[in-house]
Amino acid sequence: ILFSVPYKAEEITIPADVTPERVPTHIVDYSEAEQTDEQLYQEISKVTWCKLMVFFSLLQVTSHWIPLINDRTDKDSRVPLILVGNKSDLVEHSSMETILPIMNKYTEIETCVECSAKNLKNISELFYYAQKAVLHPTGPLYCPDQKEMKAACVRALTRIFKVSDLDNDGILNDNELNFFQRTCFNTPLPPQALEDVKNVVRKNTTDGVCVDGLTLKGFLFLHTLFIQRGRHETTWAVLRRFGYDDDLELHQDYLFPLLKIPPDCSTELNHNASLFLQGVFDKHDKDRDCALSPEELKDLFDVFPYMPWGPDVNNTVCTNEHGWITYQGFLSQWTLTTYLDVQRCLEYLGYLGYSIIAEQESQASAITVTREKSLDLQKKQTQRSVFLCKVFGGPGSGKSGLLQSLLGHNLMHQKMIREEHKSYYAISTAHVYGQEKYLLLHEVFPDFDYLSESDLSCDVVCLIYDVSNPCSFEYCAQIFKQYFVDSRVPCMLVAAKADLPEVRQQFSPSPLDFCRTYRLPPPQSFTCNTASTPSKDIFIKLATMATYPHARLRCMCTCNRCTFCLCQNFLNSELLHTVKAKLYTAISSRHMSQVDLKSSSVWLRVSLGAAVFAVLGFTMYRLLLKPR
Repeated sequence: ILFSVPYKAEEITIPADVTPERVPTHIVDYSEAEQTDEQLYQEISKVTWCKLMVFFSLLQVTSHWIPLINDRTDKDSRVPLILVGNKSDLVEHSSMETILPIMNKYTEIETCVECSAKNLKNISELFYYAQKAVLHPTGPLYCPDQKEMKAACVRALTRIFKVSDLDNDGILNDNELNFFQRTCFNTPLPPQALEDVKNVVRKNTTDGVCVDGLTLKGFLFLHTLFIQRGRHETTWAVLRRFGYDDDLELHQDYLFPLLKIPPDCSTELNHNASLFLQGVFDKHDKDRDCALSPEELKDLFDVFPYMPWGPDVNNTVCTNEHGWITYQGFLSQWTLTTYLDVQRCLEYLGYLGYSIIAEQESQASAITVTREKSLDLQKKQTQRSVFLCKVFGGPGSGKSGLLQSLLGHNLMHQKMIREEHKSYYAISTAHVYGQEKYLLLHEVFPDFDYLSESDLSCDVVCLIYDVSNPCSFEYCAQIFKQYFVDSRVPCMLVAAKADLPEVRQQFSPSPLDFCRTYRLPPPQSFTCNTASTPSKDIFIKLATMATYPHARLRCMCTCNRCTFCLCQNFLNSELLHTVKAKLYTAISSRHMSQVDLKSSSVWLRVSLGAAVFAVLGFTMYRLLLKPR
């Protein structure tokens, strides 16, 4: 017994523009003379859609059947109950006036309709409206006692309003209303129809229309009016288009669309997702300072059922001088979420209405699944733009300082970070040969004996030690020898706290000899104890190593003694610039005397020799700087 029937007048007609949906129907007929009470109770417990209670006497409905059904069903999971007055051909008057008080008393009664099986009066209409009531029930939307929408419905429609308010001015203008109409019903509203809608709202509410646009109050009033006039299928069409199920909760299939991620692949936001998030940021950056204040961030996440970002986010991404998340930091946090927990990212995009606003099938279209990392190593090139760096080091070695330096925070700023706001992640951009990459640093807890596979999975490893602590380097050496000596993951040794006096490390060999033995780049000096923003050179080197893991960067220093530095100095020398200028003058001169020509030939030979040497030096420079 599967359908509910909304109350109409005695004569029911199906609207001409409505096409009934095909729904499988299972009707169970109960007769007290043929079935036992136990069979009846079993059938009542099986009903999942609604119950049609066919009656001829109202006395049994209220005294027996409604109490019996209520006693046998859970109050929280009750399905609609429909009263069907049969044999209307035997009476000349309608009993609707008698039924209305019963419907008001028992809120589980969805509606009532009178029909006649003998002359087929209202029979086909009965099942049409039964289907309509089941597919678009009134119960979750509206409270007839209080004559207002239920709180869950108001919350859902409020989120829909905020998502549809593309400029976040609190008003749905004509363009936004038309976009909303096309999204939900695949057709725009004519200008006159838009004006008629706004006139209805103006007539019945105050502040429902403002600056010729629909406010949230007016939007909610319209849907209340739809429900009160029996057009609740309109409200349900809107709710389901925006991902809501029959319980007015966002459907799991909407929040978590299918996304296949093969092993050894990572996930990143694609260009369309970046454009969408840029629009979201601009929409809520009301003061146009390229940063989101706490109030603006709260307003952005108002469409979420909970606050997704905690106070640690401000120490995970770049912020401005007030500690507010900048546009770069905003995109960085989304990039981090996509890389570490793509399902959470899909959920967040669903709350923001990505598939609606971007007009995509689902949030899965916002994600790029990279190819396998082993294939990148084989082809010696990668299409990835996000790289994970695991930071290993003993207690007090400077791991947190390294992470905060990626965000431009010096030691003075780091001392002001509260312990409960500390983050073990940091993400920002770094340029590798002119290409922008995201470098994600993760501080690994210094527990040598319990490093999991996830702790070791990364694109580049940073081993950091304190130059002022004689016991600090040993931890890095042991980690490398046990976990990374035979790995294809590039590793870098960082000598932190370089502003302090360096002491001899107790572990043998020394850090420099250790790097030579295992063919690692020499230890990179680093300090965050600076007056201004710490240097980002070390992060560019880490990002370069992650981008080109198959190559070994032979030199990463500024010693002015190695071949790399000599070539670089020569290319920037005044001699080379003078030679280049003379060569240009000699070749470009069109009017030369014979003497000038002889003199120029000498200069030309010298210049050509210098140019050849310069080309060789530049070639060596490129070979040393770029991976082979």
